[in-house]
This record gives sequence, C-alpha cells and structure tokens, in this order.
Amino acid sequence: MSRLMNMTKSSMRGVFLSAVLIFSVAMLTAIPQDVLANEVSVTSVALDETTIIELSNNSNEDVNTFRIWLGANASFMSLKTEIGWVGEKTPQGVIIFTSSEAIKPGESVKFGVKTDKAKPGINWKALDDGDRQIKTGKVLPRELPGVAKDPTQSNANSDQSADDQEEAVTAESTFRIVPEKPNIGSSIRITGDKFGPSQNFDFYINSKKIGSFLTDENGYFMTTMKIPDDQKADRVDFKVRSEKGEEKKISLRIGEPKDRIPESDNIRLTIQGIPNVIYRGEFLEAFGTGQPGGVITGEITNSDGEIINSRTAEIDSKGHWEFEPIIMPLDTPFGKYDVTITDGRDSIRKQWNVESDKVILVTPNKLRYDVGEVMTFSGTALANTPIEFIVENPLGKDIHSDIIEVGDSGFVQFEFPTTPTTIEGTYTIIATQGSDKEFIFAGVGQLPDIPVNLEFDQLNYKAGDIAEISLTGRASEVISLLIINPSDNPVGDAESITLQPDGRGTYFLDLDGYASGVYTAVISKGSAQSTEIFTVGLQTGSGEIKVNTTKLDYLPGDSLLILGDTSPNALLTVTLTAPDGHEVKIKETFSDKNGKISDSSFRIPSEATPGTWTINVKSGSNFANIAIKVLAIATEGMIIHTSEGPKVPGAGETINIEIAGARQTVQIEIVAEDGKIIAKLESQASAHGEIRQPWIIPDDMEPGTYTINAKDAFNSAETTFVVE
Repeated sequence: MSRLMNMTKSSMRGVFLSAVLIFSVAMLTAIPQDVLANEVSVTSVALDETTIIELSNNSNEDVNTFRIWLGANASFMSLKTEIGWVGEKTPQGVIIFTSSEAIKPGESVKFGVKTDKAKPGINWKALDDGDRQIKTGKVLPRELPGVAKDPTQSNANSDQSADDQEEAVTAESTFRIVPEKPNIGSSIRITGDKFGPSQNFDFYINSKKIGSFLTDENGYFMTTMKIPDDQKADRVDFKVRSEKGEEKKISLRIGEPKDRIPESDNIRLTIQGIPNVIYRGEFLEAFGTGQPGGVITGEITNSDGEIINSRTAEIDSKGHWEFEPIIMPLDTPFGKYDVTITDGRDSIRKQWNVESDKVILVTPNKLRYDVGEVMTFSGTALANTPIEFIVENPLGKDIHSDIIEVGDSGFVQFEFPTTPTTIEGTYTIIATQGSDKEFIFAGVGQLPDIPVNLEFDQLNYKAGDIAEISLTGRASEVISLLIINPSDNPVGDAESITLQPDGRGTYFLDLDGYASGVYTAVISKGSAQSTEIFTVGLQTGSGEIKVNTTKLDYLPGDSLLILGDTSPNALLTVTLTAPDGHEVKIKETFSDKNGKISDSSFRIPSEATPGTWTINVKSGSNFANIAIKVLAIATEGMIIHTSEGPKVPGAGETINIEIAGARQTVQIEIVAEDGKIIAKLESQASAHGEIRQPWIIPDDMEPGTYTINAKDAFNSAETTFVVE
C-alpha cells in the first residue's frame, strides 16, 4: 500500500483549498443522544472535485476501519485525514482509513478526498476491530457552498517568499519512532507534530538519508520507512531535517536483525521443528542452536523407553545445527515418542504423538535418489477411487502427472523415472484424491529440503470474499506472501507469516476492493518461492467455445495440451471422460483477457482403457467436446513414440522420446540418414515398462529424417522424426 501522506504540496493544499473552514472542527464531534439511530450513517458535501465525507457512528459498536471506493469511471487523486488517522490507497483504488482510537457510539469523524471527476458517488464500508462489517452503503455528495476569496490576500500569498514561511522546526516540534527498539532491516513508523505546515522534510540515520515526507497543514506527519540492511547495530541519531537545514533528532539503539543469532561466547542449546503431533508418512525435522564448534547427539525413544533412532550433527560457526530429516514409516505404531538432544553439557527433551487422520498416506521408498534412478512412492489411499500424482521439479514447474486407479486394498504405487538430464534438488509430488491433497518430498542428488508451497481453497472468488490459503514449509519458519495484480504490480506490501510447529499454516486473504481479473500469489523464503494463480470476479462465458488438442491419437501416459478460444476472462470447467463414461479428472480453469484457452495439466492415465475418450470444456450453457483416441500398448514387444518438447533457454528445441513395453535398461541410438550415430542414450524402465527421455536437438543438426533405435535385453523397436 502506498502512503498517500507523501504527496506534493500543491495536491495536499488542493484537497481543502475551498473547504478549509470545515476541517477546523475537532476529529471527534459529540452527537446529541436524542438523534441516535441504531446504525452508522455517512454524508458528504462536494465542491467540484473536492469531497468531504462525514461518518457518524449512531450504532452500538465501535468503528475501527472505514473503507471507500469509487465506480469504474472515477479514481481518487489525493486524500486528507484528521490528526490521529491514517489513509492508505490500495492498487485496486480502495482507500482504507484507520486509527488507534475507534469511533465510539455517538461520535463522528470527517475525511477529505480529491477525485478526477466532480461530485462522484462514493461506496463505503464500516468495520469493527475484527474487520467484521458493521454497515456498507453508497453516498452521493451535495453541493458545498462556495468560499469567497479575498483577491488581495491571494496576491499576497502568491508573492510570499520561502523565507517568510513559518519556521519548519521549532522548540515545540516533536517526533517518535515505533517501535522504540528497531532492528536492522525492519520497518519503522515515524510520527511527528508541530513542524512547519505543508513542508518537505528529509529523514536521516546519522548522516545517511533514508527517505522524505511532507507534513499536513497542521504540521503533523506519519510515514513508514525501513532501516537499511547494511546499517550497523549501534546507538544512532534519527533526524528530521527541513529544506533549510533545521533539524530535530532523537537517539536510539538499533538492534541486530531478528533472524540473526547475536555473537556470544555462550549460545544456549535449543531445539525446534518438533510439533505436538506427527502423522505417518511425514518428515521429522529437528534443528536449533548451540555452542559453535560443538556436536549435538539425539536419541529417539518410543513409549516403552526403547531407542529406535539416533542422530548426530555438528554445530556450525554461527551456532546452527540440523539433523538429517527422518521419515515416519507408514507402519509406525501410534503413541507417544521422545527425542533427547545433548551437547555434552546440557540436554533438552521434546515429546510428540504419532497419529493418523490422513486419507492419503504415501511416502518415498527413500529420501534421496541418484540421477537416472526411478523414484518410487507407495502407500495407501481411498479404495476404488482414482488418485492423481503431479511432479514438480526444484524450480516449481509441473513436469509430470499420472492418474492411477486404486483397487480394493487401497494400496497405491507411483513411479517417476529420472534421466541424465534431470535437475538435482527437491522434488514435490502432489497427491490428490477428491478433496484430499498431500505434499510428498524426495530429493535427486541430495536430501530433500522442504520447500514453501501454497494452495487456494478455490480458483475463482467474488470481490469481497475471504480466500483461504493453505501453506506448507519447514516447521515454525517465517515466510513472505505477496499478491500480484492483473497489471503485474504488487497489491500492497508483502505479509510475513509464521508457520506452525508442524510446518503448516493458514492465511485468510481479504479480497475486498479487488478488481476483476487474474492474480498471482507468491510465497517465498529466502531464494525459494512458489506461485499460485487465483481469479476474482470471473463469470461463466456467454461466447462460443472452440477447443482442440495438438493431436488426436494418444498412448497411455501421454500429456494433453488443450487450446481454444472463447469470451475473455471466462470461467471454464474441463472434464476428461473415459470410454465407459467415468469422469477421470475435472478441473476449473479460465480464458485470458484475450479469450485464449490453454491448459496442459491433463494426462492420459498410465493404465488407460483403449478407445475413444472425451474432453468437455464448459462455461455456463456453452460447451465444446473433443474426441481423442487412446491406443493400446502391446503387451509383447516395445513401442517408441516421439512428441515435440519444450524449448530450453540457451539450449534449443527438444523432443520427448517415450517408450512403452521396455524392460530393465534400454539403449537408445539416434541415427542420421547416412547411418551416422548422432547420439547414444541409456535409460532405466519403470515397473510399468515406461521411459520418458527428453533429448535436446543440436543447433548444427542438418534438416532431414532421423531414426531412433531402442533395445533392451529382450526386445527392440524404432521410429523416425523429422528435423526441418
């Protein structure tokens, strides 16, 4: 949110040039009790583009927040508040007025705004201290009587020099810092009074300028600034300095950043990351602080006092230590467990319960896989219900998905073969079955480091709704949430959120004042981040829907790219249906502002029934169907299929080599028309006999037809592709 207190002198004076007498009233004006009605009322008067709004609290509740917004054809240019109030304008054009002192029953307060249209209708909403709505409405301003001007006085003012203005800083000028004990890198709020009215000031830490602001016509100001990250932790002088060099200062001590462990000869032993409840299949991550250079030993015992696991970790030079993550096996007995850590001098004991209220209990067979290995995940889920697995690489990109039918036993197994080109890092497997969703982590080339993730409770919302965001990450860590609007600009400042001891959290996003469009939520911790799309105000479309796929014949396991056109910003539902009428996957999506449809999240299940499958795209009463053919994979022999892959920045075009019916290790050769071998590849088949091998086409590869030969210890196959 931008601080509109920092506006130019001319714009601040312009708001009340014709209304200065009205704003000489006190902030809170008593209302006779005999006129009280059980409601909040709002009135306004206007002169041209200047509007004065008065909120009268005739209800039985305190008003803590007042929000105003205009229609689509008007916008706010500037605002003015009375002393003690702060006004902030959001990117969506909503002005939010807040104060530390509520408007009590029987009191009123006035605000001023300047708009780009004369006498606009103003929508408003009054909220209590819990941001619950007390009342909402719309007010149309009445004409403000003109204020007669004194031409002589006007000329005198225009000829007045800067030297004749009121003093900028006097003995009565005061300001303060909130909080009074700031830290390096933290934001501070600065408030001051009895400075020169409507004048520019600079703000300094010692001799370093960190910002500027403007006082109001009463010499009051309130602004927010940030302590620089390179500032030293020491006692400093905070200074307010005028344009003529007059200054007022206070001396305070700046502390270390909140997340920095202060240098000390004796850092105490601590442990974090142990929640009160751990579920089967989840990670147990323990970390903390201790004396630099020391060693931490930890022992886990069950309810019978038996040691079932032990760990050691070195304490680094900054006093940090961390155990390798431990996964709770799916057959872990329920009950109470303890971990005791010691550095040889002190010891700490933590306790938790192993419980299970999850529907999906799937874990990796091991936490770390080598490049080229097949990653295997197994466990249990709801019986006789399809489950979808989506694989995200360390960059947060969806690279693979599959839908698996779960049998009567509820047992499920999922495999993802890695290749020599697979990126090393932490992979996130998102398992979804109905309304249940779980995140599973495994590492390639390293142990997994649980990333930050977020999920919305739905895709599309109405303006004014409350969106529920589910967050996951490391236990008790602080993450940052930023919302990007349809114009690719931030919606206010990033919000800091502290996750619970189990690494989960929930954030409620107020969409009041959000304009219709497509938004992006970005959750980050350090350099790691994750994004999620959500929409506001999208409607089912009234336009014709035209969709198609990039091909009509598919093999089990193939991905689908659905493209099309319809009305702009339309809410769509896509359904993939098997030949027997079973709806395999249903997903909400949307068209962009140009009416374009593009969705690549669907994939033919690896155990798909051969035959004609249907893709239905629907928006309101409009719909379109696509019929595709799923071919059978031969039970004997090997089949090769190629498809165009994504373009890799800095590398070039790629193709995907997909093999079915393979067994064990498969040798792959790419051969030119003259018999020259262009490349040799080797890949490991999954338990279902599948290989998905991407290959980068060299830039100097000549146009022509090339052959792909594949063979294992039992079978061989070949296919061709063309380079244009």
